[in-house]
Amino acid sequence: MKLKLSLPILLLSLFTATPTVLTCMAQEQGVDDPKRFGRFITVTSPIDDRMVSEITNLALKLQSQAEREQREGVLLLEIEPGLSKFGQVRDLAKFLTSADVSRIHTVAWIPRSVDGTNAILALACHDIVMGPDASLGDFGRGQALEPDEQNFILSIVDRRRNGRLSRGVAKAMMAPNLSLMRVTVEDSTGKTEHRFLTEDEMRILQDQNVVISGTDRIKEPGSPGFFNAGDAEQAGFLVSAVRKNRREVIALYKLPMEAMRDQNKGSAEVKARVIAVHDMIEPILGEFVQREMRKAIADGANLLIFDIDSPGGYLHTSEELAISISDLDPKKITTVAWIRNDAISGAAVTALGCDHIVMHPEAKIGDAGVIQETAKGGAFERAEEKIVSPFLQFMADLAHRKNRPVAVLQAMVDKDLEVFEATHTKTGQVTWMSQFELDDSNGEWVKGNVIPESRPGILLTLNGQRASELGIADAPCEDLDELRQRFGVPDDEPLVVAQRTWVDTFVWLLNTRFGGFMLITIAIICIYIELHVPTGFFGIVAAIMFSLFFWSRFLGGTAGTLELVLFVLGLVLIAMEVFVIPGFGVFGVTGILLLFASLVMASHTFAGMTAGESFEASLESLASLAGALVTVVVVALLLNQFLPSIPFLKNLILTPPGYAASASGAPFLKRSLASSPLSPDTPVQPGQIGTAASMLRPSGKGQFGVDFVDVVSDGGYIDHGSTIEVIRVAGNRIIVRALDSGGETPPVDSVG
Repeated sequence: MKLKLSLPILLLSLFTATPTVLTCMAQEQGVDDPKRFGRFITVTSPIDDRMVSEITNLALKLQSQAEREQREGVLLLEIEPGLSKFGQVRDLAKFLTSADVSRIHTVAWIPRSVDGTNAILALACHDIVMGPDASLGDFGRGQALEPDEQNFILSIVDRRRNGRLSRGVAKAMMAPNLSLMRVTVEDSTGKTEHRFLTEDEMRILQDQNVVISGTDRIKEPGSPGFFNAGDAEQAGFLVSAVRKNRREVIALYKLPMEAMRDQNKGSAEVKARVIAVHDMIEPILGEFVQREMRKAIADGANLLIFDIDSPGGYLHTSEELAISISDLDPKKITTVAWIRNDAISGAAVTALGCDHIVMHPEAKIGDAGVIQETAKGGAFERAEEKIVSPFLQFMADLAHRKNRPVAVLQAMVDKDLEVFEATHTKTGQVTWMSQFELDDSNGEWVKGNVIPESRPGILLTLNGQRASELGIADAPCEDLDELRQRFGVPDDEPLVVAQRTWVDTFVWLLNTRFGGFMLITIAIICIYIELHVPTGFFGIVAAIMFSLFFWSRFLGGTAGTLELVLFVLGLVLIAMEVFVIPGFGVFGVTGILLLFASLVMASHTFAGMTAGESFEASLESLASLAGALVTVVVVALLLNQFLPSIPFLKNLILTPPGYAASASGAPFLKRSLASSPLSPDTPVQPGQIGTAASMLRPSGKGQFGVDFVDVVSDGGYIDHGSTIEVIRVAGNRIIVRALDSGGETPPVDSVG
């Protein structure tokens, strides 16, 4: 038997429950009032006096602006999980529901699950917007709240700020022993509506003969009142909307993109740093940007502006920069890509790693297709799918990180990907999706027109205005001064752009193929000269050249600790072979191989390369080394011929036996008698015969009578125990040669 509703009973039922067949206030006003403005602020946990003060000051500032401009302000509170003192939450909730902020529409944004006292703050807001996987409630964390605390929460609910919140829902969230029912009631005309009541409230309606045509139990007695976003939205209570990220929340309330910037960066004012990302993006520029980022963060900067004007560059370097920028905590450091002209290819990838992209209206972003050099060199071609596919996934991950449409980013990489406007069937939200995403949504999104910039065969490229319309960038900006005002940089703080210095340019020159070739060539030539002219000067120059080589490669990102360790180990093994271990074998060969390996590895970064590409890069480095060695051989032959006649070197080196400095036929001493003034401490004389006390390679020990002295062979190696003759004494340097079995002097080749 159906009963009619009397007016008193109807009023009672409205007091105990709230109808849920309501249009979302955000959606209505988002369409009717496009002049809204708003700000996000993160409500950190625990909510203390400082946090209450920051929210209060921001709300009053928005209230003043709303009254002055006759507009509606929106305060979006991102509530973090945690537990706070009830008194602090109560004071903040009272303020948010007071007349002091009557022109402010408050929104609780719950991206992650929140319980305990922090969750109470959401009930003081006009709307509750939650993430798809978030839950809200269980104020007492499994325990019922104190009566005075429950009464305060119910007083907030009775103000009817949130049309989807009823006393029954609030009671279920703060008392685990209560159940929650969705009750369908009918009026005298047969019209139905849903109410959310506890069992006691439902029995009151039954006692008053209200027509109840259906009931659904949402929460069982004894279970915590902790409600999932999707379930609550589907049932029609508590949640105004479900959104994935801040960008979608901004779109829901028709707010400008700058509203996404979090006002809660601590008590300090905005401290900005500008880093130039100009010209081609390569490892040297990448290391410069990374270094400036670390320096700015260490100096306390909380706003990093990347001034990007680049045609692109290396894929791996661009990805590394995008990852490093996107990994920064947006709640502590805001990152902005300022594009005055162009951010093409890898530069676009770097820009997409920032929290905000601000472009000049005529600037360009996009065209991020992956290309690679052909085997012939010089020409470029589209990269293989095994390279493009991981990059497409990287762009999708970057889009999710920074809340941008995945399809739009991927269309910058895939020239055949079409992007369509898509409208949500329930909320009317508009975004941009690929055909695959539309098919995967199971009809949740309605396909619209294809955007003209994603024509087949064309990599997506957008100007500043269009990028803003498609959710890639913020509203366009004319210059850096306007950007300063938008992000609240104080007028007295200069925005000095950090650019590459001469040191960075010098490192870049050293990292070119020619620079590396010259460093290695000069180093080896200096070692060769040092072996013949033991002054120490050329040894120092060689050490400087190798140091510059590894220093430049380290700053360029192609060398690290491993390459340096291999190089030093190679030198140690060669030194052991020469001075410790007789003969020339495993240690010497291994040392040479390690030297070559370290130079090859330091010349290229093999990260992100396929096996074939790594092999080609290794061959290029080996070719450079081979060219350096050929050059050294040619120079050595020339030095061997002309070194003794070079004015500033001829007095520092040994004159080769038989060498005539003057014209043919000029007189010169017999080699066995050629000598220089002897040191009084020298125990041997030219022509003296002795025995090799060790292997001479070419230096070693010689025995003359009872004396053992350091000697140097004038030519090849001399075996241990061989008979030797002193042919020249130059200072403390004793030059010897081997005698044949008959004791005759064998012919001696000249040495340089």
